[in-house]
Amino acid sequence: MELPKLNFAETFDFKFRKDKDKFFIYDLPRKSWLLLTPEEWVRQHWIHHFLTVKGYSASALVTEKKVVLNGLTKRIDLLITEKTLPKILVECKAPVIKLTEKTFEQTARYNSIIGAKEIILSNGLQHINARLTENGYEFYSFEY
Repeated sequence: MELPKLNFAETFDFKFRKDKDKFFIYDLPRKSWLLLTPEEWVRQHWIHHFLTVKGYSASALVTEKKVVLNGLTKRIDLLITEKTLPKILVECKAPVIKLTEKTFEQTARYNSIIGAKEIILSNGLQHINARLTENGYEFYSFEY
């Protein structure tokens, strides 16, 4: 399986498995094998980034948490917590998906339920970072 090189400074030590014609990647927080989709490839980079680079414990990472938005059940990709409080909401897209105002608004809607102080929208190649302020979202950038 040919996986795209994503825009992260570090190289992470992923565990892969192949079953028939499908590839799986090991998810550290959930301690389970997940189907390796393009979106999952991006999410696993973020998980490893927060575990190895930022030093968070696996228990501080919440994946695929259900949220109800306008009566519809949605799932967030990754939530970083601090003392069980939401800190950073990460929304992952496949590398081929362009990050637009519309995709950012989707993430902001999810965060209206979650209440994280920061959000990251990423397709693995491009990352959009924003802090929630009194006046709405303030965009910023930093190196990964």
